[in-house]
Amino acid sequence: MIRIGTHIRKAAAAIAVAFLSLSAGAQWNTEVLELRGRIALQDGKYAQAIEQFNILAHLDTNAYWTFFYRGIAKYNLGDIRGARRDFDRSVRINPLFTNGYHYRAITKSNSGEYDAALEDLQKAIDLRPGSTGLYFSRGVTYFLAQRFGDAVSDFDRYIRQNSNDPSAYLNRGASYLFLGDTLKALSDYNKAIRLDRFEPEGYIRRARLYAAQENYGSAIEDMDRAISLDQDNTIAYFNRAIMLYETKDFIGAMADLNTVLSYEPGNALTLYNRSLIRMQVGDFEGALDDMDRVININPRNVLAYFNRAACLIELGRWRSALADYDRAIELYPDFAKAYQNRSYVENQLGMKKKSKADYETAQKKIAEYRSGKQTGEFADTSKRFNSLLALDADFAKKDFNDELLQHRDIDIRLRPMYRFTIAKSRQSGEVAFSNRYENAEVDAFVKKQLIPVAPASSYGDATVKTSLAGYDPARKDVTFARALRNVGDKQYNSALADYNALIDGSEGAEKAFYLINRAVLRAEMIDFIASISNNVQTLTMDNEGATKTRVSDRAERGYDYSEALVDMEEAAELVPNVAYINFNLGNLYCLQSSPVQAISYYDKAIEEYPAMGDAYYNRGLVLIFLKDKEKGCIDLSRAGELGVKDAYSVIGKYCKEDDGR
Repeated sequence: MIRIGTHIRKAAAAIAVAFLSLSAGAQWNTEVLELRGRIALQDGKYAQAIEQFNILAHLDTNAYWTFFYRGIAKYNLGDIRGARRDFDRSVRINPLFTNGYHYRAITKSNSGEYDAALEDLQKAIDLRPGSTGLYFSRGVTYFLAQRFGDAVSDFDRYIRQNSNDPSAYLNRGASYLFLGDTLKALSDYNKAIRLDRFEPEGYIRRARLYAAQENYGSAIEDMDRAISLDQDNTIAYFNRAIMLYETKDFIGAMADLNTVLSYEPGNALTLYNRSLIRMQVGDFEGALDDMDRVININPRNVLAYFNRAACLIELGRWRSALADYDRAIELYPDFAKAYQNRSYVENQLGMKKKSKADYETAQKKIAEYRSGKQTGEFADTSKRFNSLLALDADFAKKDFNDELLQHRDIDIRLRPMYRFTIAKSRQSGEVAFSNRYENAEVDAFVKKQLIPVAPASSYGDATVKTSLAGYDPARKDVTFARALRNVGDKQYNSALADYNALIDGSEGAEKAFYLINRAVLRAEMIDFIASISNNVQTLTMDNEGATKTRVSDRAERGYDYSEALVDMEEAAELVPNVAYINFNLGNLYCLQSSPVQAISYYDKAIEEYPAMGDAYYNRGLVLIFLKDKEKGCIDLSRAGELGVKDAYSVIGKYCKEDDGR
């Protein structure tokens, strides 16, 4: 793997702490905001930094450093698209801004646009030819573009001025490895280790080189050292497991894989390998359980079906094995060995005609492969398909999450619906630079309530306990306050009765706002019932943003949100163009499995309230669900910029570029 992330973070931190010279007319509060943003950036508080730079960008749309800093923060949160837009802005404002070109090149490189990245780096080098860091970044880009000779040249140039940077030797070593020069690669790895004996990555790199030479003793010794330096390093445990397996130490290999799974329970590659070891030691039930999980995580993995079929044969489950070979062939019709094995299973089941046909198909594909007419590893019947899979040996991938077979299921919940809820205090006026939603009817409704209330997507402060004693219980503001308390105490039926009474006795905007709360309550009562049955609806996607449908061996019932939807639609008729109502309608249509309709309501909510981060977040999720990844990730980036911190974890899972970086 090429070492880029640490270098970028170090460079970003160095830039972040450099003080800027402000113009004589700059306001004091601008300096304070900028200082807070840079300190947050230096401390790794990236979401907090974005908040400060958002305000600065609002104050001065021509401050190119502001957009650059915000881009750095977004980059470190995994929002590559958002970072690139900010770097674009910085160089549009100042076409001579070296750092803007440099970091925009890094985002382009992340997107696989290597030629465009190299153009930006050349611009930066032309502007500042003495900046050796630019050659480091260009070396990384050359490496990713598989121009390994050029990469070596740039790392050479960088090392001449920075001879004590172990990252440069690790990167040059990886480049030499691809050029087939293992001696120079080993020399660079040795140098990196001498420079920093407490950095585990040097030992991991050298261990993998030793393993490729089948020098497993030295490889395991290096991996032991890496683990002693970083006992949470899952890459080191995984690699050591493969090495121990090669030395027939199945118990040690299994222990290391178990350690990886203790950190990453959904790590499909590790589950796959553990399944194969379990098969070899005769634990077929355990092996089957692991392979089931692999297929649940990545239902298009050919090898998982192929090997699960072998496990099922050992357990005498011939029909199930046949189904798995069927699926493997469906996914890869030229899989000669799958035809061979299916022929065997069909023969055991007395399906003589089909068995003969599959055998003949297998022989035909084998002949085509040997004659050169057929290509592809699955056509090669001499290859073993039940070997452990190692991490990608090209060293180009940075994170374990990106490795082969590594697709993890994540249930992503929409940001919840808005309702009126108890607030700590009444709003006392406008907050500077606030993105607060302004709506005259909403504000008027809030002001006339007995207790402090505010529209929010979560329940308010349960510690606010204004006494209702002495007030007429028939008063609307008293009834509403009581309903809010009952909801907070999970007394849903009592709250529902209060909302029913309020709605029956109201009209216009007031009725609409009571309808909002009743609709949300009705939807959440359904969710509560669903949670008891473990049937809560979520937007479920794999890491590529593809929609997944799961089957279950138990009966599941559907849930009807139509009552809540009727309430929310009536509220929309009474007070059109309220962002909260349209946002809630978007959520309800999602729950009713109408994602396209949901998007139209999120569109309306954003039109009414352009700073509604939750609407961007939910629309982004639904767009990804509908396989419009580019637009979805742009929405998630905007949501993060508007303060929805959850957006960055989702960006990290679903918005990585297709090439795996």
